[in-house]
Amino acid sequence: MMIVTTDRIDGYNVKAVKGYVKGSTVQTKHIGRDITAGLKGLVGGEIKGYSEMMDEARKLAIHRMAQDAEAKGANAVIGFRLQTSTVMANAAEIIAYGTAVEVEKE
Repeated sequence: MMIVTTDRIDGYNVKAVKGYVKGSTVQTKHIGRDITAGLKGLVGGEIKGYSEMMDEARKLAIHRMAQDAEAKGANAVIGFRLQTSTVMANAAEIIAYGTAVEVEKE
């Protein structure tokens, strides 16, 4: 599955547009990460637990979007975007979205 942020893929023609696709996940913090975050807030620096959590969440959202695209018969996603929002205290949603297309080499 090719996933690009552009509206086209060099060397390929769009054969068919399959439609909007998305994948999302909601991740929450746990007490261990909150304690570490509190300590890092005092001394500064990266909060690795949160960075790892968000990286895993992005990968999962992208994977779910790719599954949605495959279910629609696509072999690529163009116009790919990621968005994050807070859905409640200590919980964030990551959504990956784009346009599913079927492409073929020129």
